[in-house]
Amino acid sequence: MAISYPLTLPTASGVATISLRAVNAVGISESPFTYKQQVVAHTGQRWEAEVSVAPMVRSDAEQWVAFLVSLKGVLGTFLLGDPNGATAQGTCSLTPGTPLVNGAGQTGGSLTIDGAPNSITGYLKAGDYIQLGGGSSATLHKVLKDVTTNGTGQATLDLWPHIRTAPDNDATVVVGDCKGVFRLSANQTDWSINTSMIYGVTFACKEAIA
Repeated sequence: MAISYPLTLPTASGVATISLRAVNAVGISESPFTYKQQVVAHTGQRWEAEVSVAPMVRSDAEQWVAFLVSLKGVLGTFLLGDPNGATAQGTCSLTPGTPLVNGAGQTGGSLTIDGAPNSITGYLKAGDYIQLGGGSSATLHKVLKDVTTNGTGQATLDLWPHIRTAPDNDATVVVGDCKGVFRLSANQTDWSINTSMIYGVTFACKEAIA
């Protein structure tokens, strides 16, 4: 059967550590005489990560090795989220309602939604995640401010990274176990095996942006 991207992470063993980076394309020039600065914010924003899997015996490790080799370097893609952030801090973790995009054509750093429970303080908390789209179009966004819904279940979310492609009106807003699409940072895949036949798997990746 042909390999279809994006792949999902293997379930054998688990992620031991993950380092997430929020990278912004911001240029700066500084005078060597006055130290005055000029700053230009470009539109580029993306996630980057380094992932280390817990030490494994071969039967578990080979699932991860096969997963990584199946990506064929930077060609293939996979879904990745923050394992510790899979459950939101906000009340949406218990009573999410049916959050939907409220209005077409929304791009940039904010998103108006509806379909959430009415008049809820802390529906999402700063640092929680949402996901827009699914499969190869899934994008992962961090909520930057606490979110309170109004009397009709509407709210405006401040997000990073900016929304690049406007979601459809009434598109689903995922508020739990959120993921985005990533690809490896390099074409070379490595793994280690020690004298106790314990495997080590570590890889670097970045958000896949079409």
